Amino acid sequence: MLNLRPVLSIAGALLAILAVAMLVPTALDLATGSKDWQAFAAAAAVTLFVGVALLLANRDSGWRGFGLRQGFLIANISWLLVAIFGALPFVFAHPGLGFTDAVFESMSGITTTGATVMEGLDKVAPGLLIWRAILNWLGGIGIIVMSLAVLPILQVGGMQLFRVEAFAAEQVLPRAAEIGAGVAIVYVVLTALGAIALWAVGMTPFDAVAHAMSAISTGGFSTHDASVAWFNSGAVQTVLALLMLIGAMPFVVFLRAATGDPLAVLRDGQVRWLIGLVLAAAVVIAVWLSLKKVESGGQALSSSLFTTISMMTGTGFLVEDPTPWGGFPTAVLLLLMFVGGGAGSTTSGVKIFRVQVFISIALAQLRRLTQPHGVFIAYFNRRPVPDEVSDQVMGFFFLYGLAYVVLAAGLGLMGLDFTTALSAAASALANVGPGLGDPLVAAGNFSDLPGLAKWWLVGGMLLGRLEIITLLVLLTRGFWRG
Repeated sequence: MLNLRPVLSIAGALLAILAVAMLVPTALDLATGSKDWQAFAAAAAVTLFVGVALLLANRDSGWRGFGLRQGFLIANISWLLVAIFGALPFVFAHPGLGFTDAVFESMSGITTTGATVMEGLDKVAPGLLIWRAILNWLGGIGIIVMSLAVLPILQVGGMQLFRVEAFAAEQVLPRAAEIGAGVAIVYVVLTALGAIALWAVGMTPFDAVAHAMSAISTGGFSTHDASVAWFNSGAVQTVLALLMLIGAMPFVVFLRAATGDPLAVLRDGQVRWLIGLVLAAAVVIAVWLSLKKVESGGQALSSSLFTTISMMTGTGFLVEDPTPWGGFPTAVLLLLMFVGGGAGSTTSGVKIFRVQVFISIALAQLRRLTQPHGVFIAYFNRRPVPDEVSDQVMGFFFLYGLAYVVLAAGLGLMGLDFTTALSAAASALANVGPGLGDPLVAAGNFSDLPGLAKWWLVGGMLLGRLEIITLLVLLTRGFWRG
């Protein structure tokens, strides 16, 4: 029989941490005189009660019998519970959101999607605004830890390629727990530096902290309806672009850089591909904008570079809606949304390493066709790719494509037009936020969508954040049979 006690114990600990995090917006609203502090206090009390109850009820669970099935359950239950209890402040606040909208907002935050159903952000109490940023930030560090500690062990979509790199790399730190703590410290330091930089270029301290948390986590929640366009500052865009790029890079390389190998970032293949793809796409889009006389010169390059970084990293900060740019730029951005960043980063999407493995496999297959008696092996980071990893990567691409088709078809059945259905499905599955088509969806606001469509997208966001297979495996009969 499946032992659920360790799973419930960990879930209780996570809820207790979430309750403590709710004290930050509680204190902020108290300090600013907003009545919403009562909503956060009530939400914190409920969350803490459930978390402590789970801990106490399962405190003697031990770790005997803990295996892969418990690992899959922890990955799924953790995100789902945090999203549900993270929605309580939105429900309790005045004026509060309905349960559907609250769960959508919370799931979007914790999965670092950045899509929203809230309007009039410029008039919302500071507690709710910082809570949205905190959800982004917690989701960012959560997916880094899951990518380092859980997915390589569960062998999800070829992630075991990073098991040795993350856990047996004695040249970084001697134990996995220390690596996790080290990455968390790096994450906090980068967030603090980002907030200081944004404050230095003109943001208020509150906006600087909120946007630094959303940018480093590639979450994209802003404190203003107009997003980054509200600040109308090239310096702000530059700092945010750098933070988004950092968030899309594997955080293990930053840990290596901080522990005596400053060139580790530049040597990483995923980092080089990330920067190369961003620059190539930005230049191509800028040339298109100039030729079509949509924008010209430096303005075209600036707009295309920021938008490309924002969309590829899945952050979703916007300075303008790219839909009017034309079919070619929007198609390029749609493709980049699916790519995402590096493994062990805060981004979602298929991840750059899978694209690299896929291309390497394809090239090896082409060589075999032209030289049937030759031996050609796919490589990643100058290492041969095992057959099981190749199979898992190809399987991941198939399931990802299938999930996208099912999501888009479902949205179409719910009344969304063709373009909006395709882009909203991509936005949810790739955890990006903004879409295309409908003006509100293009701005990352899904408030006008039917309630059923919002729940459908909530499932899509969770599916994309959990790398598809981690969630789908729970639907198989063999999982529950053991």
